Formats: sequence, C-alpha cells, structure tokens
Amino acid sequence: MGQRATFYPVAEPTLTLTAAADRVGVSPSTLKRWAETGVIPEVDGSGDWTAAAVAHARIVARLRSRGHRLQDIREAGNQGRLAYGFIESLFGDDQQAERTLKDASRDTGLEEALIERFWSSLGLAPASLEALTDEDLEALRYVGSVLDSGFPLVAFLQLCRVYGQALSQIADAEVRLFHLYVHEPLMREGVPGLQMAEEMEGLARDLLPIASPLMDYTHRRFLQHFVAQDVVGHMEDELEEADIEQGRVRVAIAFADLAGYTRFTEEEGEEEALSSVERFVEGVTNTLPDDARVVKTIGDEVMVVGNDIQALVDWAVGFVGLFDERPQPRIGLHWGTTLYRDGDYFGREINLASRVVARARGGEVLVTDSVVDAVRGSGHLTFDTIGQVKLKGFDQPRQLCRAALKES
Repeated sequence: MGQRATFYPVAEPTLTLTAAADRVGVSPSTLKRWAETGVIPEVDGSGDWTAAAVAHARIVARLRSRGHRLQDIREAGNQGRLAYGFIESLFGDDQQAERTLKDASRDTGLEEALIERFWSSLGLAPASLEALTDEDLEALRYVGSVLDSGFPLVAFLQLCRVYGQALSQIADAEVRLFHLYVHEPLMREGVPGLQMAEEMEGLARDLLPIASPLMDYTHRRFLQHFVAQDVVGHMEDELEEADIEQGRVRVAIAFADLAGYTRFTEEEGEEEALSSVERFVEGVTNTLPDDARVVKTIGDEVMVVGNDIQALVDWAVGFVGLFDERPQPRIGLHWGTTLYRDGDYFGREINLASRVVARARGGEVLVTDSVVDAVRGSGHLTFDTIGQVKLKGFDQPRQLCRAALKES
C-alpha cells in the first residue's frame, strides 16, 4: 500500500464501566469480563472506556447475540476482521433521547400516516419509527416545509423513493469499496487489530466530511443538465402538438447488452466476464448523446433513455462499431410514450424495447417501425427490414429494421 500515514491519538471523552455497559446493552460485569479476557483489548476492564472500546463492545454484543463464541470473536479482533465496525463511532452519539411515532407527529404537526409513508418511501425500517432521534425529527420538519410550500405529495413521495434507492446504493458502495481497498489490504499486511482500527477510523474521519459536498456538487451539475433538457423536451412536445396525459413522457428507449454473455462467462471465467461488462457499461456511459442517460443496469444489460431519437440512433450505430472483441454489444431501440415513476420508466413501450434487443445479434442495432418513422429523413442511415417479428409477451408481430450507416 506504500507509505502509510501516521495517525496521532486525540484526546476524547471517556465513560465509566457502568456508563459504557449501559450504551452497549449488557451488564457491567459482562463488559468487564470481556475486557479482562482480551475480547476488548482497548481497556483493562474497570478503567475509562473510550469511544473505540465502546464501539468494539457493541460489535461483540451483536456477535454474541448471533451465537458466536468469545474465543472466536477474540481471534477475529486480533486479526483485524472487526476493525471496520469501529468507524460507527464517527456517526455521533447514539444515546440521544428517543421519541415514538406519536411523539414525532405531535412535535412536527405531521400526521402519523404521512410520516409512515415518508419513512417507507425512503426505504427505512418501519420498526425504527418507535425510536426517533433529534436528527429524525429535523428531517420530518423539512418534510413539513416542503409540503407547506405547495409541492404535490404524490411527486414528493416519488422523489423520496428515488433519494432512498440512490443513496442506499451509494452507501453500500462506500462500505464495500472501503472494505475491498482499505480493510482487506491492511489485513493482508498483518497490521495488528487495534492499529488497523485506528488507521481506518482516521481515514474515514478525513473522508466523511467530503462525501456530502461532493454529492451536493454532483447533484447540482446533473440538476442543471436535466432542467435544460426538460425545457427542450417541452418545446418539442408543443411543436408536435403532443397530447400526453400527466405522468407520461415520450422518450427514445434503448436497451443494450452483450450477445452471448452467458457462454462467454463459462468459457473465460467470471473475472474476465465482469471486466467485459465494466468496459461495456463505461463505454455506454461515456459515449451517450448529451440528452440521454443510463437509467439502470441489470447484469450485462443497460437501459438508456433520451429525448432526441435521431441522436440515440446515431449513437447506437456508431457504438456497436467500436467493438471488435467478444462479447459484442447489441442494441434495440424504440420511440414511444412511457409512464414515469420514481426516476424510472414503465409500461408497454419499455417492455417492447427490451424484447427488441433480444432479437438482435452481436454487432447489430434493431429498431422498431416507430423509430424509422421518426428519423426517416436521415440521409446517412439505412434501415433494412427484417420483417414482422413475434416478440415475447406481445400478441401482434412488430416490424423491425436493422439500422446501419450508408456505405459511401
């Protein structure tokens, strides 16, 4: 890992044995025994308990509740496998006064049912509504301010679902990447458990304050981008005299995946297959037109939406030509009106686009007749009809065409 930074100890408040036991949720005698037998090496048992020692004790208590033996826990601690849990001390005092859902409703003026809907929209555990902290109440007051401003409840709850899904994915990635690239290398170097915990806590303490400003910056940049795109989209809808009901949007839809990916995985192994997917997804993301974005990825499949169908077709035809190795990408495109909910797109037109890509071969771009009608004036593209194709889940066959650049 190269030269490792030195972290100097900083004086921190300590607790008595009794106070520490109360925070951990065990008896003082149990906590003292854990310390004296080396399960919690940061303290001698009856002395002052630091935040790191209390954090370690909480980990031990959780493991004991799951049936793990003390000698196994002690060995795991010596090897540094429990060091990650010490970082939880960075998230503040966990002994805040707790309020029930009823208390929160009274303090914030929000109905209990509304608080429950907000909570579930974020994806938080329902049981935690009976142990709300000051921080939770502050968030609920923000909810009241948003709704008092006149923002529609149905839109706000959708936005909360998007926030919850996106931020939970971010948090999961942060934890897993920190484990893979910081924790495991320290373990391989044989760094003692306590030293490892101190180094990881020091690194996390430096990085944690940066995360929120960086996410705020990224959010603002993308918000600016999509506001501009929305203005363009509204203008084009008006020019087309589109009569689209609320909650539905007309978009260009592309599904792209790697042809023969399953066989490639069997032949080349999971590591090489995963590398191929990563290069593929990165390639899609980095080459898309300005108005298009990746909505989601599922395995080796990428779903893309955009407002400019001509630009997306041009991208698709150009993109498949970039690859000269296995497995080759294939792309299916459709142009239609979809239902927009929670940051995602749903409905028959989405299903249709996903079926189109399944009929393509590696290196091919297949499009529906609605795409051909929308970009018929393109002088640089050809659309070779492959006939009426029966698509899974659809009663009527659909005419598909193979899109390609005209030969000069």
